[in-house]
Amino acid sequence: MADNVVAGHDASLDNAKGITTFAMKIIALLLVMLGSASTAVLLPGIGDLASADVGALTGVVAADAFSWCAVPLYAWMLVNGFRRTHAAGWYLARLAALAVICEVPYDMATSGRLFDMASQNPVWGLCIALIALMTLRAFRGRRDAAAWAIRIAVLFAALLWVFLFNVGLRLGLVGEGLMTLVFAVIFYTLDRRENTMMLTAGAFGACMFILPVLGVMLLHWRSRNEGYPAPWVKWLFYALYPLQLVVFGLIGMA
Repeated sequence: MADNVVAGHDASLDNAKGITTFAMKIIALLLVMLGSASTAVLLPGIGDLASADVGALTGVVAADAFSWCAVPLYAWMLVNGFRRTHAAGWYLARLAALAVICEVPYDMATSGRLFDMASQNPVWGLCIALIALMTLRAFRGRRDAAAWAIRIAVLFAALLWVFLFNVGLRLGLVGEGLMTLVFAVIFYTLDRRENTMMLTAGAFGACMFILPVLGVMLLHWRSRNEGYPAPWVKWLFYALYPLQLVVFGLIGMA
């Protein structure tokens, strides 16, 4: 099947009846809340892992694993926001501020402590991915050796950051920061080739324990409409993420 692109136009966005940005953010937030509940409430509830009931432990792992479906959704929203913004630096500053605000609540929800370096909150992954996208856009259209060297160096540095700082590390195994970076690069570089973009993202999601593919499938049904009931609602999601971390973190630490 040919890619849905005509003269640089992404035909997939002509779907006015698909999943709006507002609905996508709600779905992503609910998936994230499932992961927070899993690590903050369900995991401590099963006690010692060595003697834990296999069924209960499987349930905890499955609940956290389903939250990974949100990663391609957030990566897409990052790319979409980057395309639309006229001030990428301000966009990055907002995400960095959110990442700083979320760090203590994230540690509370994932480890039951106020400070833990074992995993950094996944908003840092959005920041790192955005820096990579800003670099790719700065050199878009250039095919000389110097431009390719800079692209490769920045992407390699971004990979190092998400690995060295354990960005979004889940269950000591799955790095949401890594997934965010790769999905964002796929969505940005293949944005005019819908089918190729979805197939490439789906193949990568399949390599990441299958479940992120479900998020990619939802993206294929996206609508061009944002669907916000009011303009201020889009800003509400900046507050809801750290808020749910605080709530689940306090429940788990109680």
